[in-house]
Formats: sequence, C-alpha cells, structure tokens
Amino acid sequence: MVKGLLKFLFLAAVGWIAVTDVMAARIKDVADIAGVRSNHLVGYGLVVGLPGTGDQTTQTPFTVQSLKNMLQQLGVTVPPNVNPQLKNVAAVAVHAELPPFAKPGQLIDVTVSSLGNAQSLKGGALLVTPLKGVDGQTYAIAQGNLMVSGITGSGADGSQVTVNTPSAGTIPNGAQVEREVGSAFLASDTLQFDLKEPDFTTAQRLADRINETLGPDTAVPVDGASVRVMASLDVRSKIALMSTLENLEFTPAKKAAQVIINARTGTVVIGEEIRIARAAVAHGSLTVSITEDFDVSQPAPFGEGETVVTPDTGIGIQENFMPMFVFDAGVTLEALVKAVNDVGASPGDLISILEALKNAGAMQAELVVI
Repeated sequence: MVKGLLKFLFLAAVGWIAVTDVMAARIKDVADIAGVRSNHLVGYGLVVGLPGTGDQTTQTPFTVQSLKNMLQQLGVTVPPNVNPQLKNVAAVAVHAELPPFAKPGQLIDVTVSSLGNAQSLKGGALLVTPLKGVDGQTYAIAQGNLMVSGITGSGADGSQVTVNTPSAGTIPNGAQVEREVGSAFLASDTLQFDLKEPDFTTAQRLADRINETLGPDTAVPVDGASVRVMASLDVRSKIALMSTLENLEFTPAKKAAQVIINARTGTVVIGEEIRIARAAVAHGSLTVSITEDFDVSQPAPFGEGETVVTPDTGIGIQENFMPMFVFDAGVTLEALVKAVNDVGASPGDLISILEALKNAGAMQAELVVI
C-alpha cells in the first residue's frame, strides 16, 4: 500500500497522472433519477443600509424607480419631480436553487449580486424579494442580512485595491419556500435512472445488476443513457425500493481512451485504454540565453565630445541532447510511462510528445485540452 502511494505521489509531482482502474460505484453516484431535480429561481430586489457604497443613482435610474415603487406600495408618496440621490441603496439580482421535494416553510440559501454600479454590498440588508421560476410563479420569498467576503480599499489619490468580489454576497437560509413543485417521480409507476455519462455497456450492466437483485425483467435499458425499472404507485413502496436500488454497487464500463491535458498547469491525465502503434520519438530542446551589457564611451578631458552609452548584446544557443526511443505496436500505458520516465521528459515535453503521436496517427486516444 505504501509503495502504491509513493508511486502516485511521484507521478503527481512530475505533473501527470495515469488512470488505470475502474472501481465499483453506487448507482446514486453515476445516475440521476428522472423527475427528481432542482429548479432555478430568480428575483429583483433592493439592498439598503449600505455605508455610502450603493448605486450612483444618476447613472442607475432603475434604482430610483424601484425605490419609488416600493415606497408607494408602503403608502409613501414621492413627488414625481423629486429624484432621491441615495448612496445607501443598490439594485440587485437574487437567485437561488429550489431543491427537489422542497416544502412550504423550508429555508434555502440565496445569492445576491449587484445590477448597478454599487462599490460594495457589505453591511447591507435585502428587502422582501419574490423569487420566481421560469413559469413566472413565485416559489420563495427572500430577505435578510448579506454576508460579503470581498472588500475594497481606496486612497485620497484615487488608488484602489479590491479583494474578492464585494459586489456580490450570500444569505444563508435567506429565502422561505412558499410553493411546492410537483414531481413526476411520485405519479409514475416506473423509475428511470439517467446516467450522468451515457454509455451502452454501463446501461446494460446497471440493468443486469438491478435484475440480479429484484428478479428478471425488472429493469430494462431504454437507450445508452437510461434504465427503466418497474415500480409500485404506492409512495412508501417506491421510496423503499429507491433506498435499496440507489445503494447497489456495480462496475461501470471503462471510458473511451482519452488524454486530458491542462495546458496552463502542465497536468496530464492518461486513461488506461490508450494504445500506441509502432513509432520512434525524439524530442530535443534549444536553450536560448540573451545577455545585455552597456559600454560607456567617455571623451578626453576638456574635449568637445559627449559621453555615449552603447549596448553590448550577447546571444547564446545551446541544444540539449535527448535520446530517441521506440514504441512497439500496441504498447500499453505502463510502457509509455516507463519510456517517458527514462528520457526524463518534463510535463511540457510530454504534452508535445503526445500531440505529435496523435497527429502522426500512432496514438488511439482522444486529446482533450482544458
């Protein structure tokens, strides 16, 4: 065990990792249940109580308009020709995620983001804001004091420093659910598992595993992404069945051969199914060094000349020796790992080698750059 851990740490240290084994997984980890989903909510509101960091109302007229409408609903009439110049109010967008089976009275978290030019929402409080779904119905009501991690500091000369994002914040448990969303899960006499990564082999194995537990023909693969299971309309029986099924373990199919490359960090992840045809690889590199010196030409005493500074540039090029290595046809991941380690290739060199093998048609794998 210690030896395997040391090998993993070594590969991670040089900037690339090989993925070899596919382990057993629970059904709940690889598949979603049709009809059990969250819903996005959004609303528009006002944050008040800001210490002079709110919207500049001359540039955000909608903030003033919203404030007037709110005051009018509360019985306060603002003359039409009066435009309050407030700096402690900010117009914001509020969004939240309504979890499945959420019931009226339950609390959910909300995120609040500035819509205008407010410098910071720190210290503000969100007033009552209806949160609506895509159908235009109100499903939750948000209100509360904001938690803002960002901060902005400025000096008298106009310089400014900003840490994180002060124009957005969160309100934990800041919205109360007012309406329940109906679920097809409760009304159907079947259960459907939708694979998070569609694969025909995985769908068949999932159906076989369920049939092994519940009996033949209980589960049927619909396509490469879904497996349908016969169930009862009785809610208690369906929940008991789901509790059993979602914890079943089975072995998903191995993914198609892929090489994942993060060009920014130099990280390379290689899948086990990669195969390389017979090919010879040599990877050399040039080291270019440039030095810049300055010479000063000083005229003789009491001369009429001028002091002149002239640059003296030196350029040197050194080619590092990198040996050639040969891959036999059908070489495995282990052989690739050994060959790359033997020549001492860096993560950047490894990326170049893999790209060249792919372009030459010698590597049967998909290159994915993230």
